[in-house]
Amino acid sequence: MRISSRVTAKALTALACGLAICGATSVHCQAQAARHKTPPTVDPSTLADLPADAGDGDFAIGPQYANAPETAARDNVPKGTIYHFSMNSTDSKIYSGIAKNAPGQVVPYHRNVTVYVPSQYVKGQPAPLIVSQDSMGAGGNLLPNVLDNLIADHRLPAIVAVMIDSGGGDAQGSERGLEYDTVSGKYAEFIETEVLTRITTDYGVTFTNNPDGRMAMGGSSGGACAFSMAWYHPEWYHRLLIYSGTFVDQESPLNPASPHGAWEYHEHFVPEQAKKPLRMWLEVGETDIRFKDPEETLHNWVLANNRMAGALKAKHYHYQYVFARAAGHVDGRVVWQTLPAALEYVWKGYKAK
Repeated sequence: MRISSRVTAKALTALACGLAICGATSVHCQAQAARHKTPPTVDPSTLADLPADAGDGDFAIGPQYANAPETAARDNVPKGTIYHFSMNSTDSKIYSGIAKNAPGQVVPYHRNVTVYVPSQYVKGQPAPLIVSQDSMGAGGNLLPNVLDNLIADHRLPAIVAVMIDSGGGDAQGSERGLEYDTVSGKYAEFIETEVLTRITTDYGVTFTNNPDGRMAMGGSSGGACAFSMAWYHPEWYHRLLIYSGTFVDQESPLNPASPHGAWEYHEHFVPEQAKKPLRMWLEVGETDIRFKDPEETLHNWVLANNRMAGALKAKHYHYQYVFARAAGHVDGRVVWQTLPAALEYVWKGYKAK
């Protein structure tokens, strides 16, 4: 029902702008035509293969994949310390828990958090930070291994990584959907006030306040969430790493400020708002979720990410976009091949203050 009503509204607008009563010089119709013009996009068929040490731009990889050597633990490098703890919704002032299809009903939950602190971290010194949604990178010690290796090789600074689970569930009506698909700065505020403060208190880690030393990361809705963290709080985050970002219409409850959910980022927000000081790496799989869906569904991941890259390019952002041939949604083969180089790209130019 939501989709059909939106399509009808667009069709009526186009019809009205074509009628004589509107007139060729109508300011309203000219504005509507500009708003609904074909957005900039990336054509995957034109993309060159991603070279080593690639800079800004649009590239393709695959269809064959292999784990990057930096993903494997190395005996000759210092190992970071890994901490684990859980957070209960009953202690949260921001996310108390929701019940699917039961508005207003509070359902308690707990989330697990993994913290990686490099051996090179000096207590009391402000550390650069990665916040990873869905604890992405914790499985198989992927992110800790990569950070151990790249920090030891002086290819990255001594970064602390916070890998945090969502509150559970998925998509509309779930706690995860509320946290990740909501187009706002609320989740970043949760991380700042309830997660990072606890880590500082419990483990003695001091985080930098320099947004150039902070990165948000995630896949799928966690990727869209990472983008929201920086978009709404660029005073906290300047760096982003996103796999198969859910830049589609999945926000619930409906928000008049973003009627198409995260689709608004490439449809309106990035093209129409002032450029922000962000540097980001994005990826999508060739057969990502609903890759055959028509535009009017507002739910084609490939189309959404191609347009996201097009919008970033048109606004002259520092970004690298990777189209993964013969790959699916947050494809593990792609993650294990690209994560080290993606991190290096995202952190290029970082200087501690």
